[in-house]
Amino acid sequence: MSRRPAPRRESRRLALQVLYAADLGARGNAPPDDAFDAVAANFDLHPGALAFAKQLVCGTLADRNLLRLAVHELFRTDTPAQVVINEAVELARDFGAERSPSFVNGVLDAVARGRDAGEEL
Repeated sequence: MSRRPAPRRESRRLALQVLYAADLGARGNAPPDDAFDAVAANFDLHPGALAFAKQLVCGTLADRNLLRLAVHELFRTDTPAQVVINEAVELARDFGAERSPSFVNGVLDAVARGRDAGEEL
């Protein structure tokens, strides 16, 4: 008897595959929802697990783009790190999920400390 993975694990697997497909689709201008629908069609998930996967995808797309923008600004402009971080946290409040601001703050703080220590992109 084969053991079926837990719903959250399946949600994460779907989310990762959708994000990959969305990245590929972005080059062909396909909307992320199209990628989600196309990939999700290959999964037999409970509606709750499907909803969780979509939540992961949407949150990741929002956070990832915000993080990419802020990291670029940290490394490629003369904007002070604290300003970049504060602005990114505010954008995360406006566009992200409830936990996005603290996540964005933590990631960017670590990136800024690395930059200050001489690390490069």
